[in-house]
Amino acid sequence: MEVPLLDLKAQYKSIKNEIDEAVFRVIESQHFILGPEVEQLETSLCQYLGCKHAIGVSSGTDALLVALMALDIQPGDEVIVPDYSFFATAGVVARLHAVPVFVDIDPVTFNIDSAKIRSKITKKTKAIMPVHLFGQSAAMTEVMAIAKEFNLKVVEDAAQAIGTQYKDGRKVGTIGDIGCFSFFPSKNLGAFGDAGLVTTNDDILAEKLQILRVHGAKPKYYHKYIGGNFRIDALQAAVLNVKLKYLDQWSAKRRENATLFTKLFIEAGLAEEEGKMAFDKKNKVLLPKAVYKNSGHPNHHIYNQYVIRIEKRDELKKHLLENGVGCEVYYPVPLHKQECFEYLRAEQNEFANSNSAASQSLALPIYPELCKESVEKLRNILQGLC
Repeated sequence: MEVPLLDLKAQYKSIKNEIDEAVFRVIESQHFILGPEVEQLETSLCQYLGCKHAIGVSSGTDALLVALMALDIQPGDEVIVPDYSFFATAGVVARLHAVPVFVDIDPVTFNIDSAKIRSKITKKTKAIMPVHLFGQSAAMTEVMAIAKEFNLKVVEDAAQAIGTQYKDGRKVGTIGDIGCFSFFPSKNLGAFGDAGLVTTNDDILAEKLQILRVHGAKPKYYHKYIGGNFRIDALQAAVLNVKLKYLDQWSAKRRENATLFTKLFIEAGLAEEEGKMAFDKKNKVLLPKAVYKNSGHPNHHIYNQYVIRIEKRDELKKHLLENGVGCEVYYPVPLHKQECFEYLRAEQNEFANSNSAASQSLALPIYPELCKESVEKLRNILQGLC
């Protein structure tokens, strides 16, 4: 049997009647742009995340872009970002003709190394953009302290981390000035296409974000700012309104699967413990570690991906694919090595951790609907590697 990296059909099948009813409700209403479905989603997400304002937008990328626009990031301004992330984290900075300033990552969490941020701050620095990669929070206490010290804004890239709780219980995306989320179909809370969200506790920023998402107009046809078409579709909002009810139980199942996979690796002799680097003949794998596991909060990690590290990554990937197990490399090229950022002339020796992560990381299936047969297949493959 095949074990895909992600099976969205299985999720859809489990809530098909509710989804179909919601979609047809929008079709029958013929109200596709903003409206009651979007308003309901925004209200529900405010309550779920514990924030004052939630504004639905067209994608996770547009969430990041409109966040920087709302903070008046100008050409030449510098925004600090992790070197290891999806392209949009840095791409939106460059689109505004600002300068993405890359910082190496922590080798265990894959998140920005907060200890290396200060050395990157200059008079041109205007914001820090920590990413809660793979569903685990960045070190927000340290990031916020640095931002306060240097009077910088903080934009949280929580595209992969909706529902993730920081060690103090707050949900990511509500700690900085603006939080940004993606509802790309593969996310823990996924739409039926592109969709996103921005959050803030600042009334003035919230109003500006709402205006910017409709071409900067308030009222209609009277343009206060140069904005964009950043509106979330009502159809996507309707789908998300159904799925949001199930989000925490899906995240709990992902954590359950992560615990099981960790146990399988250790029992197979391929790893020693979570987060411990041991690339020798006996212990070949670095397992993902939930650093806030003992915080007492249930959503300390939502495992948008279960990412291991192994020196012979490409060999393992080939072996898994040949045996019908889906896997993916997130991400094969650090941001400082992307061709479009060559003009930044980043120092190659500053990014040892992101370079090694790019060559060693591999994501395995972790979705909630994984069946026992799929787990058994993965077990047999791992045992065969010993």
